[in-house]
Amino acid sequence: MLEVADSSAQADELSRLAGIVILAGGASKRMGSPKAELILPTGERLLDYHVRQALKLSAAMMSDLPIMIADNGRGFSVNADLPKKEAQSSVFYIEDYLSVDNISVNNISSNEFSIRHNKPIETGGALVAIEAALQSLKRLASSNSLTRDANWQQSWLLVISCDSLIPISDLWQKLQPYITQADDKSVICLTDDSHLYPLLGLYRLSIESELKQYIDDGQRQVMKLIKPIVQPVPFTQVWQALTNFNTPKDFASACLALNNL
Repeated sequence: MLEVADSSAQADELSRLAGIVILAGGASKRMGSPKAELILPTGERLLDYHVRQALKLSAAMMSDLPIMIADNGRGFSVNADLPKKEAQSSVFYIEDYLSVDNISVNNISSNEFSIRHNKPIETGGALVAIEAALQSLKRLASSNSLTRDANWQQSWLLVISCDSLIPISDLWQKLQPYITQADDKSVICLTDDSHLYPLLGLYRLSIESELKQYIDDGQRQVMKLIKPIVQPVPFTQVWQALTNFNTPKDFASACLALNNL
C-alpha cells in the first residue's frame, strides 16, 4: 500500500511539469562562437544534446512535453532524427517576447528560419525568452483540457540554458522535491555559496502576467525580479564544473567534468 501511495504522489508531482525551454539565444561573445553550436567530445552539438535529454525526460514521464527552443532568431537547426528516436514530443522554436514577429515556428529548416528572420541579431535577455515560453504554454493550455483544470497555472516550466551540460532529467529530479516545499514561491533554481542560477530552474506558470508587466515596464534584470519569489536549491557539487562556461577553456573543463560523471 505504501508503494501505491508513493507512486500516486510521484505521478501527481510529475504532472506538474508543463514544458521545457532551452535558452540558446545568448551572444556568446567571450566564447567566440554560439554556445548552442559547440561540439561535445562525443561529436554531438550542444543544442542537440539538450534536445535529446529533454526528449528522454518526456519519454520517462510518458508525456508529450512541449520542448521549446528560444534561439533569438539565430536559426540553429536540430538533428531531425532526434524526435524519431525518442518520445514524440513537440519540438519547436519560439520568438522572444516583444520581438519583431513574436511567432512560433515549427518544423522548418534552418535556412528557411534564417530567411524569415533576416534582421540583426540582438538580445533582450533571458526574461523575454522565458516570457515567450510561458505564453506558449498558456496558449497550448487554452486549446486543450488543461483549461478545465483550475490548478493548471500551478504547473511549472523547466528552464535550462546553453551554458550548462547538466542533463535536463537530473536537473528536474533535483528541483522537483522543492515544488511541495515551496508553495509560496514562483521560481525554484540552483544556487551555490554566492550566486543564484535562475537559468537552471523552474518557473510557475502563474508568474506569466507578472513577468509580462515587468518586461513591459522596461525591466530586464533577472535577479531583481526573482529574489523575493525564489526558492534556492543547493548545487550538487559535481555540477559546478558543468555550468556557466563562457570561454573555450571553460567549455573544455565542462566537457572533462561531464566525461568524469
